[in-house]
Amino acid sequence: MMHTSNSRPVGIHLKTTKQNSLEKSEYLNLPDLQFFQWCHSQYGLNKGVYNTIDQWFYGIGIERVQYRRIFILKFLDFSKDYGIVKDQQKFIRFGNGGLIRRLQGFMRDINQG
Repeated sequence: MMHTSNSRPVGIHLKTTKQNSLEKSEYLNLPDLQFFQWCHSQYGLNKGVYNTIDQWFYGIGIERVQYRRIFILKFLDFSKDYGIVKDQQKFIRFGNGGLIRRLQGFMRDINQG
């Protein structure tokens, strides 16, 4: 289980080898703008959605930037797997209130599995 900097447990169970490979990922250590640009190129994520996702994970207690970035990448993969489609401008669309519902569903899913 991962802990936040204030030692509150966050319910995610990553396999050790997977977690280690993510923690060593070159993308996690990019400056913020370059990390966002990489997310944009890989997932079609716009800056407002990226900021909302980052803030949401921070708000639930994931304070370390590297761990938040791991959660962001896992969430984007989760969303992509559930058929979130890109519109004609190539941005991921969640619909009205859909982003928060998807984030909550993501956390439920990782807490159960």
